[in-house]
Amino acid sequence: MSLTIPNLISLTRMGLTPFFILAVLEHKPERALAIFAIAGVTDALDGLIARYFDQRSSLGAYLDPIADKLLLTAGFVVLAIPNTHEGILIPLWITVLVLARDLAILGTVLVLQFTVSIKPFSPMGLSKVNTAMQITAVILVLISGLTNSVDALAVATLYLVAGLTVLSGLVYIQLTKKVLAEHQREKT
Repeated sequence: MSLTIPNLISLTRMGLTPFFILAVLEHKPERALAIFAIAGVTDALDGLIARYFDQRSSLGAYLDPIADKLLLTAGFVVLAIPNTHEGILIPLWITVLVLARDLAILGTVLVLQFTVSIKPFSPMGLSKVNTAMQITAVILVLISGLTNSVDALAVATLYLVAGLTVLSGLVYIQLTKKVLAEHQREKT
C-alpha cells in the first residue's frame, strides 16, 4: 500500500470534516461553506493528480469515496438537526433515506465480497448524479444561512435528492440481482 499524493489529499479531506461540523455548529455559514468548497476542490485535485501523474492506487480507490461520504454524511446529519445552524433544515426523513441507501449498498457490497467473492461494482452514472445533487443540496442549505433567496431552490434540490436516492437504490437492487444471477450461472 503506497501513500501517494492523491491519498494524502483524500486524508486531508477527511480531516476537514470535523472543522466543517464545528463551523456549522458555531453558526458560521461562511466558514462552513468555505471548508466544504475546499473539500470539493481537493476531491477534484486528488483525482486529477492520480490520473495525470499515474498515481492511482488500491488504497486511493477506498480513501476517495470514504472521504466524500464522510463529508456528505456529516453535512446531511448536522444540517438536519434543529437549531444547529442558520438557514433551512434538511428534513430528517431525507437524511435517513440518504444514509440508509448508502449503508444498504455498503452492506450489500461487503456481503457479496466476503460470502461469494464478488468484487464491488463501480458507481453507476445515476449514483454520480445523485452525489452531485447531494453536494449541491448541502451547498444551497449552507447558502440559505446567508440569504433566504435560495431557500426554494434548496428545498427543490433536497426533494430531487430524495427521488434520486430512491431511484438509484432501486437500480442497485436490480444490478445486485443481475450480478448474483451471473455468479450462479458461472458456478453451474
